[in-house]
Amino acid sequence: MEWLGSTILKTLWKPTINSVRTRFHADKTRLVRRYGYRELLWRGGLMPRIGARKLPIPEYRPANVWTERRALFGQNDYIDILGTGALHPVKTLYTVPSWIRGVSGEEYHVLLRKKKMWAKTGSPQTRPTKWKELEKRMGYLYRKLNRKTKTGPSPD
Repeated sequence: MEWLGSTILKTLWKPTINSVRTRFHADKTRLVRRYGYRELLWRGGLMPRIGARKLPIPEYRPANVWTERRALFGQNDYIDILGTGALHPVKTLYTVPSWIRGVSGEEYHVLLRKKKMWAKTGSPQTRPTKWKELEKRMGYLYRKLNRKTKTGPSPD
């Protein structure tokens, strides 16, 4: 008799299967991303607010247009046209390092000049890493120039 009950249960009763997926979009829960992150830029609208008070606006301070830097800006621009010709415009580049002044060439030529000028000073001994990086970059540019640039036909 016991086998009769177990066979009836096996044929009539089926276990329910719970699927992991949710059936409707509304039943889904949102995945919380970047938990604990605090946004520093305001993306809320036109008027930025911290709580209920306005953000402080910095006090307006007009720039001094007669500082030496602003007053003398562009004073040597037309020295080659309006001047006597005794002073070359390259000589007026006071803030530029000496190896860059008046160089008309590519990076390799600038580095050649720099190496030539630095070799006379104590830079190779005082700044060995900079010197090594300079020589490394020059070696790379030298190889690149010799491999990639086209030369004219050989004179035969």
